[in-house]
Amino acid sequence: MLCIPSPVRSLLAQFESCFTAPGFRHFRRLLAGWILLRGCHTISRVFQASCALTSTRHHSSFYRFLSEGRWSLDAVGRVVFRLLHPWLPARLLVLIDDTLCARVGPQIFGAGVHLDATQSSYTGPGRRFDTFRFGHNWVVLAIWIPCPWKRETGWAIPLLFRLFRPKKSTAASAYRKRSELAAEMIACVATWRAPAQTLYVAGDGAYCCKTVLQALPKDVFFVGPVRLDAALYELPREPSRRGRPRLKGYRIASPRQRLANKEIWRAVEVRLYASAVALEVWTEVCLWYPSAGTHAVRVVGTRDPRGRLEPRAFVCTDPTLDVDDVMTLYGCRWQIEVTFRDIKQELGFGDARNGWWRRPQGQRADTRRNRRGPPRKRGARAAQRTAPLAAIAYAIVVVWYLEHGNPQQDVADVRRRAPWYTAKKHPSFADMLAALRRRIWLRQFRRMRLSEPIRQKLTNLLDYAGIAA
Repeated sequence: MLCIPSPVRSLLAQFESCFTAPGFRHFRRLLAGWILLRGCHTISRVFQASCALTSTRHHSSFYRFLSEGRWSLDAVGRVVFRLLHPWLPARLLVLIDDTLCARVGPQIFGAGVHLDATQSSYTGPGRRFDTFRFGHNWVVLAIWIPCPWKRETGWAIPLLFRLFRPKKSTAASAYRKRSELAAEMIACVATWRAPAQTLYVAGDGAYCCKTVLQALPKDVFFVGPVRLDAALYELPREPSRRGRPRLKGYRIASPRQRLANKEIWRAVEVRLYASAVALEVWTEVCLWYPSAGTHAVRVVGTRDPRGRLEPRAFVCTDPTLDVDDVMTLYGCRWQIEVTFRDIKQELGFGDARNGWWRRPQGQRADTRRNRRGPPRKRGARAAQRTAPLAAIAYAIVVVWYLEHGNPQQDVADVRRRAPWYTAKKHPSFADMLAALRRRIWLRQFRRMRLSEPIRQKLTNLLDYAGIAA
């Protein structure tokens, strides 16, 4: 059985209330194997990496834990939120986005054809080549925490997950848009915060819409891009003595119409994506009535005086924020894209081939086109629970490193093994994961009855054997 260091055991013990006693043992073994495993993260390879096959449990129990276990991913996300409490800023910021995990096979639950933004390309202004792939589309809500050794950047720690199911393979009563799933997760995480905490949500244009904005709870504000042809209105005037009070004022110029007005633009320097950027901006407090209703918003228009970036407009439902705060909050949204890259490349998010069903022997596939039969539910729980385990492992690694990591030593070791990284000053997630893997294997070596020379040789071989990246 794998020996887990006590700091990691104490972190995993925080999740014990989310599971039954047998379920928690499976969860702990799967998380340990998920962290240690390199390469493709299938379920069979994960519990092999955790040395779980030496126990008395049958290997099929791990699959039953994912498909039939009595536990909830939302409860696990709430524990992650509590673990991150010491590093949360006073102004909470959550990030919302979706990502695609490519899959193969018609028997995969919840899979469909979706736009793959990473494979799509831009060939010029207004020209785009879209690529579509078959797989799972995950809507993910992550919370942003600052980096202690570089305050301008941070990490996006995933908390909540929803699997978006295509409309063709979902019953009409069960179909939910991505924006509806996002609004549900925002309302869920809003109940976890302290009553005095203000929550901001940053998302891209797909989630800056009526469904999300009009469902925001109290003291929750959204920051995101707005269309250049958005219908903006003045704030309503003081009500007169007669008639119903006006809900909106007169319509004003759209962001695209303001591009030609040279008098409203002013040069500023804002922090965008952790770097200072010189832009020309205009801002106005108004109503975005079709999407935000009667709630006042701040609209910020930007353009690059050098012409390298296309003009854009952003909206914030908190009109008290200034331009720099709005751009800084939206710039933090990029960290969720970095998290998607890390959990896919380092932890195999979407690698596990779980949640599929096998056609009975002798039964042939129905090849009729446009067949609209009852939606398949076999493999639903397994498909919805398996991939998020990689994101939970990501959170465990980051929290452990914040408490017990040594950034200076890890950066020095990386630069010693790779001297071409002359500009490296801060550890990446790959460095954090390598440090935790090394700590687990050193703990395992101490349990073995080995002579000191052999133990030292094994320790020196960790870097060269590919166990620690």
